[in-house]
Amino acid sequence: MRHIETPRSFSFALAASALGFIAAPQAWANEAAERLTERLDPLETYEAEFDQQILDSSGERLQQAEGEMWLSRPGMLRWEVGAPYSQTVVSDGDEVYLYDPDLEQVTVQGLDNRVTYTPALLLSGSAGELTDSFDVFYEQEDGDDVFTLIPVSPDTLFEELSMTFDGDTLTELWMTDSTGQRTAIRFSGISQNTPIDDARFRFDMPDGVDVIREDAP
Repeated sequence: MRHIETPRSFSFALAASALGFIAAPQAWANEAAERLTERLDPLETYEAEFDQQILDSSGERLQQAEGEMWLSRPGMLRWEVGAPYSQTVVSDGDEVYLYDPDLEQVTVQGLDNRVTYTPALLLSGSAGELTDSFDVFYEQEDGDDVFTLIPVSPDTLFEELSMTFDGDTLTELWMTDSTGQRTAIRFSGISQNTPIDDARFRFDMPDGVDVIREDAP
């Protein structure tokens, strides 16, 4: 289990050199991507409770919230955060809806913009799409498998995303943005590959809200 107060180091070039992999970095990266694909390909549905913390670059906690998520591949997600930071994100496979009840506002984006709302939506796509869009690195930490994803394109909202697996089960997501701010998400009460009703991923527009539609960049 990663300790929140200790920033992770992702100096993979040094690690590769120390382990003697510097002569074949592409092969090493390909092996990491294959390992991640092996974890994600069998995943059809995922349901869990989560604890989400947002930390500044020094590790100080800025915000903490709890919630639940439901995921069904391909493309469907429901992400509900409880008070005091209430928020609902729903993807029906075509569009993503962000509902902020405090603002009485719903923002709608095409699925191509999905990372704007929550990194968990990355899991809704295929493993091939994920490994095509990111350089993947792998390490073991306290018996868990940790995959760190670095975006291939510089035009992204985050600089690093890491996934921690206990065996075949995803237990943590960490995201770091360009300012050094980190989002840490830890899952519990996890259920994988059990049926989830498609109605869970239908967003019913609340009465009286403002609707903002954002086009893809």
